[in-house]
This record gives sequence, structure tokens and C-alpha cells, in this order.
Amino acid sequence: MISKEDIQNRMIQTVETVRKTNPMAGSITNTVTINLVANAQLAVGGSAAMVYLPDEGEFLAKAGGATYINVGTLLPIYEQTLPHVAKVLHDTGKPWVLDPVAIGIGSLRTQLLLQFKEYKPDVIRGNASEIIALAGLWELEGGTDLSNVRGVDSTDEVNAAKAAAVELTKWTGGAVAVSGKTDLITDGSVMIFSRGGSHFMEKITGAGCSLSGVVTVYATAASPLIAALTAAAVYNLAGNRAEKMVDGPGSFQIQFLDELHKATAEDIANNPFEMEEV
Repeated sequence: MISKEDIQNRMIQTVETVRKTNPMAGSITNTVTINLVANAQLAVGGSAAMVYLPDEGEFLAKAGGATYINVGTLLPIYEQTLPHVAKVLHDTGKPWVLDPVAIGIGSLRTQLLLQFKEYKPDVIRGNASEIIALAGLWELEGGTDLSNVRGVDSTDEVNAAKAAAVELTKWTGGAVAVSGKTDLITDGSVMIFSRGGSHFMEKITGAGCSLSGVVTVYATAASPLIAALTAAAVYNLAGNRAEKMVDGPGSFQIQFLDELHKATAEDIANNPFEMEEV
């Protein structure tokens, strides 16, 4: 199993590379959360670009270092855009991140998420219920046909998604990040638990969506596992720090972005996490 020290060194290198190179990480994302996604990507050192048309999505997929696809608020044009962009990413070998928001609440969403199976996202990030439901939709072990997703909320604990997360990584060859009070990140060989965060994250729109956007920024410079872990670590660190300085969710969001920007590579790598073999 890879050592904790090696993982921390790779996290430091990832953060430093992103801040030096300002990589493009394009997004086709939730319109409710698009502003926070872009601002979080900028705060950690990336370059953000948001599109929704098929040709513009293809351009970003080819021009950027990685791409983020979020199915949160679907428009009719996404029936054309999302499978096309996912195929371009798969065929060109560009890393991409999938956030299966609210899986199970509509036929178009289900159809699109089913199509993504063949395009094998490098990182899948969601709450426990979304991860379990996606594994079920893709007919993998650990999943279920009955999603416990409540809109964008999870009704399952993170540990309940362990098996589904591992099976998803076996299919994609990438990593899965399950968000919760303690985040779980796995590539199928190692399971990492990242700690920290804030209760205010549940009281602002877009904490999860923007986390996936930051995973995408780091995916331009790191393996799927390290990208997902580094993003979880900076979010848990910044959330914990911001909470101590504010009185409510409005001021928290502002302070949170500041803390994302101020966190050093060493601080991010040293945010508490534990590891175990799968």
C-alpha cells in the first residue's frame, strides 16, 4: 500500500503545480451553484469556464486540462451536450469528473448517467446515496435500484457506500469520493478518510458541486485518487477554519473562499486523514 508520506508529498506537488500553472478546468454544471463552483476553482488556483452547448463543451474538453460534468439542473440541450462531451473526453484521454447529483429523479437524468458508464469518468464524487444509486444503475455490486437520494441530499451514511465506491473504481479505473461528515476516497486498492469541514456546508448551496469543481482542477495535475483527496483536504481544512471566524452561513461562504485561497500546500497535505487497504 502506498505510504501516507508519499501521498502527502504528492498532494503538496499537486497544489503547487496548480498554483504555478493556473490550469483550465472547464465545467458543464448545476446552474444553481455555478457561481460558487467557478469561485472555488479560482480560489485554489485554477481557471474556470462554464458552458452548456455541445460545440463549446467539445472545445473546452480538448483545450482544458480536465472537465467537470454535473447533472444537477438539466436543460434539454444537455441531451446532446453531455454524452458528446463525455465521449470526446474518453476518446482523447482527458480526465473528467462526474457528479451524479439527484440521480433517480427523472428519465433524462437516468438516461444520461447510464450513457456515462461507457465513458468511464476518472473521478466520481457524490454523497453516499448518489454513489450507491449510480452503482445500481450501472449494474455493479454494492449498488441498489432503490435510491435513497432526497433531491440533492443523502439519506445514507458514508460507510454504507464503501462497496459501491470500490466497484465503481473497478469499472472506471479511477477514483470515487463519497462526501459526508467524514469523506471517503478510494481507488479500489486503498481507502482514505479525510476529516474536518463545517456544519455550515450543509447550509449553503453548492458545497458539494464546488468540491467536484475543485477535484477537476487538481485532476489536471494529479492521479484521480490524489486529485480527489487533495480537494477533500482543502475543503475540510478551509471549512474548519472558516467556521471558527463567522456567525452564519452567509459570512461562512465568503470566509470559506478566502480560506481556500490562503491554505498552504503543506497545510492541505497535513489535514487529518486515515488510510486502510481495501
